[in-house]
Formats: sequence, C-alpha cells, structure tokens
Amino acid sequence: MRCDSSSLRELDPSGRLYNEDLAPAAERKWKTYNFFAVWMSSVHNIGTYTFVAGMFTLGLNGWEVLASILIGTGILFVGMNWAGKMGQETGVPFPVMARISFGIWGANLPALVRAVIAICWYGIQTYLASMAVVVLLLRIAPDLERFQHQSFLGLSYLGWACFLLLWALQLIVITRGMEAVRRFQDWAGPIIWVVMLVMAVWLFAAAGWHIPMDLSVHPLDGGEALRGVFTGAFLLVATYATMLLNYCDFTRFARSGRDVVRGNFWGIPVNFAAFAAVSITMTISTVVVFGDAITDPALIIAKVPHTAVLVVGALMFIVATIGVNVVLNFVSPAFDLANVWPKRITFKRGGVISAVLALLVMPWNLYSNPVVVNYFLGGLGAFLGPLFGIMAADYFLVRKGVVNVRELYRANEFGEFYYRRGVNPRALAVFIPTAAVSAILALVPAFAAVAPFSWPIGVVASAVAYYFIARNTAVGVPSGMSEREELAGEPSVD
Repeated sequence: MRCDSSSLRELDPSGRLYNEDLAPAAERKWKTYNFFAVWMSSVHNIGTYTFVAGMFTLGLNGWEVLASILIGTGILFVGMNWAGKMGQETGVPFPVMARISFGIWGANLPALVRAVIAICWYGIQTYLASMAVVVLLLRIAPDLERFQHQSFLGLSYLGWACFLLLWALQLIVITRGMEAVRRFQDWAGPIIWVVMLVMAVWLFAAAGWHIPMDLSVHPLDGGEALRGVFTGAFLLVATYATMLLNYCDFTRFARSGRDVVRGNFWGIPVNFAAFAAVSITMTISTVVVFGDAITDPALIIAKVPHTAVLVVGALMFIVATIGVNVVLNFVSPAFDLANVWPKRITFKRGGVISAVLALLVMPWNLYSNPVVVNYFLGGLGAFLGPLFGIMAADYFLVRKGVVNVRELYRANEFGEFYYRRGVNPRALAVFIPTAAVSAILALVPAFAAVAPFSWPIGVVASAVAYYFIARNTAVGVPSGMSEREELAGEPSVD
C-alpha cells in the first residue's frame, strides 16, 4: 500500500513523528545493480582486505579463510534478505521501522544507539582515509613534511587539511539526498576492483605465477582450524551487523523484493567471495615475495616503484573508503537524527549534524584509544544483535509481515504502536537483559572464547524471548481499540 503524505500529516499535526524524509518512499527506482553496487562499496575497502588477511595471519590457510568467508556471507545473505524485505514492503526508514516493535517514542533507543556507533565510525573512517591522503601528498611533495611537525588538538596541520577535505567531499554526497548516494555507489563500488586486480597480477607475477593456497604462517590442527573458520565467519557477520538494522534505509527505494534479493546475492556471497579470494591471493603472495604477510593494502601500494601508479592506486582506495563510509556510517544517522525531531531535522540536516558531530569527537583521538574503541564502541555494537532479533521476531513471527503503516505516524494514545506512553515495555524487558549478556560475552576477558559468537547469541536469545512474551501477552492492541478493530485496519502488506 502507498500512504498519501497529506493523510499521514493529519495523523501527526504536531510534527513529532512525520516529515517527508521519514514518510514511506514515494519513488522506488533502485534496481538489482544499485543494491549490488551498495555491497561493492561496503566490501571493497581496506578494512575488508585487512580482515581477510588477518584470518590468514592467525593460522588459517587460504582454503580455510575462503571457507570462513563463504559461511559468513551465507549467513549475512539470509539476514540481509530479511532486513531488506521489511524495508521493501513498508517503504519506511529504519527509525520508523523500529516503531513497530519499540513504540513510536521507544524507537529512539535503537535509532540513537545505531546513530552513535555510526557517527563515531564515520569520523574514524574519514580519519584513516585522510592518512592515506597524507602519505600520498608526502610522496608527491616531500616539502609538506614541515606541516606534519605542527599540530592542533592532537592532529598535524597537514592531517587537518586532508581530514577536512574528505569530510567535505562526503558531506557533498550525502546532502544531495539518497538519489545522489545511489549514483555515487554505482561507480564508486566497482572502481576498487581495478586496483585490486592490478596489484594481484603484479604480486602473482612477482611470486612466479604460483600461489600455495595451503600455505599457513602458523599451522593449526584440525580442531583449532575448524574453530577458526567459524570464528571468522561470525566475526564477519558481526562486522556488518550495523547494516542489518538499517538496510531498510536503502531497500525502501527498491522496485521489487526480487531486485533486493538479486542485488544481495551478487553483492554478498558472490562478490564478497571473489574479493576475499583476491585478498587471500595477495596476502599469500606478499609472504612469497617479501617474506612476510602484509595485511594493509596501502603498504603494498607504497612498494610500487612508479609514483604515477601509486597516486592512482591511492586515489582509488580513498574513493572506496568514502563509499563504505557513506553506506555504513552516514545514511543511518541522518535518518536516525531526523526521527528525534522530524519537524526541524530533515535527512539533509541530520546528515550535516552527523558530520559535525563526527568532527567534534576528534576521531584520531578515539582511534588511538583502545579503551574507547573496544569497550565503548564494542559494547554498543554488542547491542545490535538483540535489537535486530526483537525487530525481526516482531515483524516476521508475531505480525507475519502485516503492518498498518499509517499507524506508525499516529501520535496519540489510540495509535496501534503507542503501547504504553509510546514505548513497548515488552521490547525493553527483552532488550535490557539480552543486551547485557551480549555485552558481557563480547567484552569480559573470561568469555574471550565465545566473544566472536556474542552477536548470534544476542539475536537468537532476544528473538526467542520476544516471541515467547508476545505469544502470551497482547501485543500491538492500543488502548481504546479492540483486537477486531485492529485487524480491520488497512495493512501495508497483503
């Protein structure tokens, strides 16, 4: 069903729940390739290469790393199809989707958790990309070195210039709206393949055209290797868990559910496995050629003797970093902050606020502080599993995919998602203990052996608990409305 904007505005005359950006998508232009490009932008980056190379340096051989990637992407593919289906069917962004299970005001909890994580990582990713620009500029113009020895608030003058440059470029993309994001991803996603394939061929040739895929720097026995494979698989899923929550921010613009599934298929298991295979090949080649596994592709580029090739390669990696930052860390907080005050904050204004906050947190200091990265951001990240478990269980198991979209914008006690003063106490009763367990498993050293599995444990525990509570209590029936009247409402999904 498509909801008329004027009718939705009438449900929320105060402007506390509705603006044009939070309304169900009016135009749905995204096709299979657009979702494929989103995943290329998400996968084709320095972080993914480092993740794959890191599994190799931990003792897995090339075949075992590839098996781990295939298992992880298979799980991720199924999860993203679920998350994508919710957005494609309802047409609403993540913070509005969260109103279904958490209530019209309670939805701000998952939205703000997601926003804080995204804003911090947005700043960190921008800082890391700016360091690549610094290296590039010093290679081209060594005289700039003098600006590296003068600093302000913990960052050199040259670092500030490069950071603000990338910060501004990303802001230009996001403030032009979701259509600009789509067009940027369409060409930014594939561009890194050029660099990766050229580097892979160069290293392959230097290695004598032979790559021993069974090579391992620290051979593991059968049991340790098997555990390493599954640990890597679930760490991969946890890395992209943020997208599971807000993938509906993108799929709400899909022409059909088939476009989402096809884009996910080519973008996640197929493309990710191909990128991982190239990354594995390059990592093993560095062992053969240089005698040590190089886990940072920027360091590989730095070994290229030709400055022109170095410049092109570095620029493409910078574009790739911008791409992953826009997809994973910028779109979501723009919608999440708009949800807090729709009357005053639009998607574009939310994006500007997110960018300013990402600057104010001084991400270079965050990144250099392991306590902040591991405990603050890691602890918040552990909350994502329970949040997704509750939302998925409510949508698919409790409601069977039938949602009255109009009620998501009704700002009074007669609304279906008003629950108790705008908050669903059942969702909070499940979220608090399951999030605590997930955080303990992820952060307490005594549980290090199961830490990589904290995300799936949080998802399953919260989903089962929420479904059990919902089956035994009335869910979604507002005060003053009978269950028959609720079921007679106009659903968005038939």
